[in-house]
Amino acid sequence: MRIGIVCYPTFGGSGVVATELGMALARKNHEVHFITYNQPVRLDFISSGLHFHQVQIKEYPLFEYQPYELALSAKMVEVVSKFNLEILHVHYAIPHAYAAYMAKQMLKEQGIDIKVVTTLHGTDITLVGSHPSYKKSVEFSVNQSDAVTTVSKSLKSQTLNLFDIKKEIHVIYNFIELEKYPEKLHDECQRISIAKKDERILTHISNFRPVKRTADVVEIFYNVQKEIPSKLLLVGEGPDLQIARLKAKELGVYDSVLFLGNSVELEKILCYTDLFLLPSETESFGLVALEAMAAKTPVISSNSGGLPEVNVHGKTGFLSNVGDVMDMAKNAIYILEDSEKLSKFKKNAREHSKKFSIEEILPFYEKIYKDLDAERDK
Repeated sequence: MRIGIVCYPTFGGSGVVATELGMALARKNHEVHFITYNQPVRLDFISSGLHFHQVQIKEYPLFEYQPYELALSAKMVEVVSKFNLEILHVHYAIPHAYAAYMAKQMLKEQGIDIKVVTTLHGTDITLVGSHPSYKKSVEFSVNQSDAVTTVSKSLKSQTLNLFDIKKEIHVIYNFIELEKYPEKLHDECQRISIAKKDERILTHISNFRPVKRTADVVEIFYNVQKEIPSKLLLVGEGPDLQIARLKAKELGVYDSVLFLGNSVELEKILCYTDLFLLPSETESFGLVALEAMAAKTPVISSNSGGLPEVNVHGKTGFLSNVGDVMDMAKNAIYILEDSEKLSKFKKNAREHSKKFSIEEILPFYEKIYKDLDAERDK
């Protein structure tokens, strides 16, 4: 099939999922066209069947904020018409679902019936989309989509509670490419470059927004390192990164924290990691937790949002109430204090991640595409 994918081309979860999905579809001989303002950070053009179309926004002094959704709609129409696309799959409701609706109406004028799939990822619904300034537009554009998916049961429930959604919502979990985390990677991992032989390595990866509670990450680490020699890796950039720095200095652990910034080498970083920390206020799914588990890394997380659908309490890690730093630290110490116990949790994490492999999840998206295509042919 010929599929257009619209996403944010960033390090965020929605952009990563959309990019990995497109590359997986191309490997199965679908023709995939990415439509966005920059090339997605994980997009690998070595794969055949992949195309990138940049949305150009003309600067005009009248606009304090340039109307991206108008340029995006026009580019969607151009790409669909030129390449005879059958499906537009938009990730993140704002502004992609609304822009897709406008493109769909313009294409009708050309006699083209493009089918639109909207995937909701989290904050586009729970934080931004539910704001009074956007709520009606988001509700309308989601209802006008031909198919709607969410990345967890929790997000589906939140969406139905916040909006009057008339469409059926399909839950299709986020996925992992296990091949990126081969078992042998751990055997070759040079941990000594990060920590001493007797030290454990804890890691947190995020965009350092308030919802990630990164000060909690540092507090958990502070309590762990009092009992177990440890290093903390903080990966990513964002508004709360300075808060994490200040907290580390306040608690006297700054010299034991490595600030690595944004990275495309997550597999290598997770290879070094003994335990992953994700104490978020909420997560629609927790893709980064799944990536950690694929890399044989148990997870200490909050029990909010979709995280209990990913992290199995007592098996792949532990769940705690949001903000319960002491319970998270206690659970972290329990896993890390004994090498045999840590090894068991690592094995469990890897095994559980296989349920979310791209091979398991991709057919659900393909079925939605095929069903919509068959509907058009009726």
